[in-house]
This record gives sequence, C-alpha cells and structure tokens, in this order.
Amino acid sequence: MRHIYRCPLRWADMDAYGHVNNVVFLRYLEEARIDFLFRPEKDFKQGSVVARHEIDYKRQLVHRHHPVDIELWVTEIRAASFTLTYVVKDDDQVYVQASTVIVPFDFEAQRPRRLTAEEREFLREYMDDVDDDVEGDEEGAVAA
Repeated sequence: MRHIYRCPLRWADMDAYGHVNNVVFLRYLEEARIDFLFRPEKDFKQGSVVARHEIDYKRQLVHRHHPVDIELWVTEIRAASFTLTYVVKDDDQVYVQASTVIVPFDFEAQRPRRLTAEEREFLREYMDDVDDDVEGDEEGAVAA
C-alpha cells in the first residue's frame, strides 16, 4: 500500500528561473513524511530523525494553484531504521524520485533506538519493494 499526500504549491517556492526550487522539494518530502508518520491513529510518539536523503530531479515543476501528488511507501525495514521512497508526480509526469533513511530516536536519552513492534506493524502495511514508478531512466532529468 502507498500513502498519498496532496502537496500544495506556494508562490514563494519558486526560484529566480520561475520553477519550484530544488531545495523546496526536500520540504515537500518532509511534509509528506510528517503526514504519513504522525497521524492520530498511528504515529511515532518516541520520535525519529532523518539519516539520509537521496533525490533525483526528473522535470521542472512550475507554480500552479492545484497540488502535486507525493506517493510514498516503505522499501526497507531494519532493526533501527527504515527507508521511505517517494515519487512527486501528476497523472502524466514525474518530477522527483527520492528516498529517505529514517532512524527512530529517543530524544530523552539522546540516542537512536530500535523500532517498536507497533511501529514495525504500521510500516509493514506500507511495504512495497516493487518500484514500478521509480526507474533508472535519466531522460528528462534536470540538473540539481
């Protein structure tokens, strides 16, 4: 199963070239990740931190008044980390493909921690190792 976040575009997200700035995409991914992880019925109450981002820019995205879709799913679950994979897209265009390694973190003890059984169960619901939308195709890629 995949989580879909409808991400609004803001006028201030554009850079001097008239398209959404590459750095802003990291904020879009953060918004999607927060929407996924911190829901009333399921959330990472003990906290987590980002250990790594990997992002491939495929096409320029220009400001418009309707949101862009961000699909995200879990591609790896380890004892003390998990990986989310994202596609920022419309029905017919992919703008960004990305992944984030997230480490559960105990802020009180100031150290990484293992995933709880409840967190593992939640993440397994979104496990998808078939990356149909994430391809190695470099056609249409834009410089970061």
